Amino acid sequence: MSERVVSKITKESVSALDMAARLDEGSLCPVALVEETFANIRSSDPAIFTELFEARALKEAHASRQRRRDGKPLSPWDGIPIAWKDLFDIKDRVTTAGSVILKSNVPAPCDANMVANASQAGLVSIGCLNMTEFAYSGLGLNPHFGTPKNPHGSGPARIPGGSSSGCGVAVARGLVPLAIGSDTGGSIRIPAGLNGIVGYKGSSVAFPNGGTLPLSPTLDTFGPLAADLKSCIGAAQILNGRAIAIPKPSPIDQLKFFIPSNVVFENAQEAVIQNFEASVRALEQAGATITRGVCDEFDDIGALARKHGYLVGPEALDVHWDLVHSAQAKQIDPRILDRILDAGEMSARDLLVIQRKRARLIEKNRQALDKQIVLFPTTPITAPKLKPLEEDDDLYLQTNKLMLRNTALGNFLDWCGVALPNGIDENQMPTSILLSMTSGRDSDLLAAALSVESVLLKADDRST
Repeated sequence: MSERVVSKITKESVSALDMAARLDEGSLCPVALVEETFANIRSSDPAIFTELFEARALKEAHASRQRRRDGKPLSPWDGIPIAWKDLFDIKDRVTTAGSVILKSNVPAPCDANMVANASQAGLVSIGCLNMTEFAYSGLGLNPHFGTPKNPHGSGPARIPGGSSSGCGVAVARGLVPLAIGSDTGGSIRIPAGLNGIVGYKGSSVAFPNGGTLPLSPTLDTFGPLAADLKSCIGAAQILNGRAIAIPKPSPIDQLKFFIPSNVVFENAQEAVIQNFEASVRALEQAGATITRGVCDEFDDIGALARKHGYLVGPEALDVHWDLVHSAQAKQIDPRILDRILDAGEMSARDLLVIQRKRARLIEKNRQALDKQIVLFPTTPITAPKLKPLEEDDDLYLQTNKLMLRNTALGNFLDWCGVALPNGIDENQMPTSILLSMTSGRDSDLLAAALSVESVLLKADDRST
């Protein structure tokens, strides 16, 4: 197999860690930073944000500046801008989840748990980020607020990935150093991968979910998107109300990786495979242990879905039952509405069988993998062109299914996952490699991913 198509991803994104260091040394002022942030947002793609919190952000920035002058910052990241996917409650604001149909809802009485934890650490909430309506697609299209354009490549606009579309583009464009999203089938890792940044999806219990609008209460997970993994790790600790402490990278020669040979490489683009194999060679040369084989659970998940359907469907239908059966339903993106209503075809037994077999597959997979890190491409394709997907519903459905295929496996098995950029294709579109571990091994995964990120960055430096 030939060498990967290209290496470096040109980034506009900025590290939250670097920004915090500048705030600490006094070369950056929280107020000036927020003012510059809003100026950059106003001159950028208007579809990235659904709402800006200028009054709140400036108030928070002034308070941060005073704390720093007094030598009493709330945390090392006091004054860092942060933005939220539009399904996090923000006090006195209606949570719209990328939909116009929810605008008449009652405003949130308080901030979501994670938003409150960020504020208590001094982070400055900039606004809410665009998303696929109700978070129900991996492509990122939104007919109500517009679709954020992928900042990479040239020529026709390409998709941002979803459902955390605004999160991926806002970080990749350097508008904010941190964006917080949700992930039900890949909605953090896909936009991270397609936009050439880092995305961390926690296990199901890794983050407090109070004050978030669900899509699938069983499968919903959360996490940050950022320019680098250390920024993601620091953000994750803040979101949990903990002090920032970056773990030591795991020694690369002590890490064991497992590459599934089934499912995840089917219909993959050549550049995605080439860049993945180049990354694997770099890890092997650094001393990592790599094994390949069949992951039986992947085939079992596919067979279960073909026979009984998908778990997300009936849960999404339950969450949005009143809306999709109301006169207002015609205001919902028809592609989203159809997917939600299709779940009505499933029987009660289908749902019970899926739930029962999922529990068994999670335990079987936990025993099979033990401490191994699963490794495969985040998405089998790079970001496709936007316009054909807007115009062709069949193409939309086919592409959405392919885009979600790899990442959704991790949600079903309750894995934690980290998407890392690992190159670009012939059209200058990013590719990404996904590291996953079984539920509850988030700390182990993040420590391992730090080592992998270092290896990939060194490989990039050598190839340019």
